[in-house]
Amino acid sequence: MVKEMMLRVAILILTLAIVYIVHNLSKQAGQLRVRKRNRDTQQTNRHLIQGTRLLSRARSNSQRPQSVTHARSALIEADEALSLSPRDPAAHILKALALDLMGHYTAALKSMDSALSSPQAKSLSEVERENALVKRAELKVAVNRRRRIESAVEDLVEAVRISGGKNSEALCVLGECYEWKGMKDKAKESFERAFQLEPDSIKARNGLDRLGP
Repeated sequence: MVKEMMLRVAILILTLAIVYIVHNLSKQAGQLRVRKRNRDTQQTNRHLIQGTRLLSRARSNSQRPQSVTHARSALIEADEALSLSPRDPAAHILKALALDLMGHYTAALKSMDSALSSPQAKSLSEVERENALVKRAELKVAVNRRRRIESAVEDLVEAVRISGGKNSEALCVLGECYEWKGMKDKAKESFERAFQLEPDSIKARNGLDRLGP
């Protein structure tokens, strides 16, 4: 009887020890996952910041070879960020903008599509989403105006809606799309709205001049 009780106690202690060990291992694994996620996030942000700086240099550099070099370096930073955070929309946008500067419009459009369709796209601010929609519309037109112009118009209308009608660039590109579609009145209205927002806009002024009175 005593031996049986001692055996039961031993089994109970062993069971409790196993449960304790498993719980601790699970807890430690969870902590490691959190630490890794935080570390990946920090590294991703560093790549995005560096990539954004390089992209800014590429845009401001008047010498084409150096501009492409900076854009290529920005692309590398974007790819590094995506290797750590594959669904980060900001990394996809950075990649799209770098590819655009390098003249790879089809690849840039694919990256912008990934940014706007990512499950994490909701993390974009309204301004970021608005600008991404305008850039995607420009890329759609650059890749294939005839086949993609309707889709480009949808992006631009959404961008204008998000901005409350205050995005001059979106209105100018929308005006160009309407002009290509032969919708002169709508095109003129878009250019006029853009000109009212930004009287110094060359694109809006040229659009109005093309369309005439």
